[in-house]
Amino acid sequence: MTTILIVEDEEAYRKPLEYALTREGYKVVAVADGDSALQVVRSEWVDLILLDLMLPGISGTEVCRKVREESDVPIVMVTAKDDVVDVVLGLEIGADDYVTKPYQLRELLARISAILRRSRDLPDAGKVLQVGPIEMDVGRHEVKVRGALVDMPLREFELLEYFLRNPERVLTRGQVMDRVWGEDWYGDQKTLDVHVKRLRSKIEDDPHSPKIIVTVRGLGYRIIPPVA
Repeated sequence: MTTILIVEDEEAYRKPLEYALTREGYKVVAVADGDSALQVVRSEWVDLILLDLMLPGISGTEVCRKVREESDVPIVMVTAKDDVVDVVLGLEIGADDYVTKPYQLRELLARISAILRRSRDLPDAGKVLQVGPIEMDVGRHEVKVRGALVDMPLREFELLEYFLRNPERVLTRGQVMDRVWGEDWYGDQKTLDVHVKRLRSKIEDDPHSPKIIVTVRGLGYRIIPPVA
């Protein structure tokens, strides 16, 4: 059974969400603070985390950071305010998606379903994708850059895989969002910008002057082998 961890200090949100997810057939573990969340992640299998950013004690962003040091479990941030700084920070430290309170339950359920579906899709066993110094073993969910293993959470992995499967092609921002986030995604494109920034920090010699994932002004992105 799929297990979802809810980390939410507001009972008015936590209890209805726990009920709704249980009714959808998920096993639900619900906690009200970050320390309890970390204990759960370290003691049992979790398939997805719904993580409120505004928590008592240890913050949601710090929980996200600590989880990412140990696991690539999908993380959906929940924020009470549409604060660009909070959203960007959460995405930069490894969250896969975000929703803003008050959210529509149907929208949240759709996001959860889409993320879980993509995380379970069986990749091509033994398939290795390569562009320049980047090697991706799809079956093993491993990425090497210049021979060194690089940590790659699910959303970053999916994004890089899409680029690697389409070398030299100009991929519009809309194409990338639809393929990686899904056509039913409700957010905006700053999420894509943040994830591309994170990818560049891991694969480029100079992330501020990218040579592999290049921006095509007004259109989107293109991945190209670097010139030797």
